[in-house]
Amino acid sequence: MTHPLLKRIKVGFIGAGHMSQALIKGLMESKIIKNDQLFVSNRTPGKLLKLRELYNIETYDLNEPIVEDCDVVILAMKPQDFPKAVEEISQHFRDEQIIISLAAGISADQLEKLIPRGRIMRVMPNTPSLIGRGVIGLYSQTDEESAIDIVQDLMSSLGYVLKVETEDQFDALMISCSSGTGFIFEMMMYWQDWIQERGFTTEEAKKMTIETFLGASMLAAQSVGVEIEKLQQRVTSRKGVTAAGLDSMRELEIERALRISFEKASMRSKEISKQSLV
Repeated sequence: MTHPLLKRIKVGFIGAGHMSQALIKGLMESKIIKNDQLFVSNRTPGKLLKLRELYNIETYDLNEPIVEDCDVVILAMKPQDFPKAVEEISQHFRDEQIIISLAAGISADQLEKLIPRGRIMRVMPNTPSLIGRGVIGLYSQTDEESAIDIVQDLMSSLGYVLKVETEDQFDALMISCSSGTGFIFEMMMYWQDWIQERGFTTEEAKKMTIETFLGASMLAAQSVGVEIEKLQQRVTSRKGVTAAGLDSMRELEIERALRISFEKASMRSKEISKQSLV
């Protein structure tokens, strides 16, 4: 059951990029709120025109009306544009507003310095949010349950929403689920290349790769109470074909390579956080 306030709150987006478009699409399709409750601003008119035509929502070429009129303000501008854009509107925020930042690399403490008023939260969707299959991290330094419930309900249209307790957990979720999507695509590319080298067409190899990853994921999702390791054991015969391949993966220390990739991404995230407000 959604929060009762969702029937009458105004939700504004500053920035009309992919994530704003995905969230607006999800909200409209799920009917969580109506189109006359949505507002969006953007520096260039093209994306605004598209959103206005698709969903008949109010659009602005200035950010101030969004902050002045909306109960929930979603800050969806690019990280490099974030500090300057927020500085220009920071005095317009109100204590009772819910302010959601989608910016990677800008911590909650940094946000509170930039924005003197409002209930500030960080949200991190990943790319599969575009099709409603995302993992969405939520971190808030406020413990006001009503505000948190509203944000969780809004974001639920994108997929699985997970509220984390610390910002370290938030960063780990961002690396594993947002950057992790890119890591999985990298492996899928290797998969497809190997299949193509055996005489399959590009489309056949792509379809085989997608269905293998999708099938394994769906099997894991539907195997309630069964560990992933156990599922692997079910398809692995001792001294069989799968076992031979797995032995090679372990000898090549694939786990170590992946862990290093996660750590490198985490280090870069911390570097961006330090540089973002310099």
